[in-house]
Amino acid sequence: MSIDRMVFAIAGLFILGSLALSQLHSIHWLWFTAFVGANLAQSAFTGFCPLAIILKSMGAKPGQAFG
Repeated sequence: MSIDRMVFAIAGLFILGSLALSQLHSIHWLWFTAFVGANLAQSAFTGFCPLAIILKSMGAKPGQAFG
């Protein structure tokens, strides 16, 4: 699996997890959802993604977006 697909999968899991936690624990978990969404939006425009850098340093295979 490439870094691109890993970033999308992890971001999706974070969003779904924080949405579930907002319903089960505290509404304030939606701030984490907003943070993940904002990070995805800024990485689309700038190409800078902290998670992609971490995954690349761990030896993950680069993809088209985050090389």
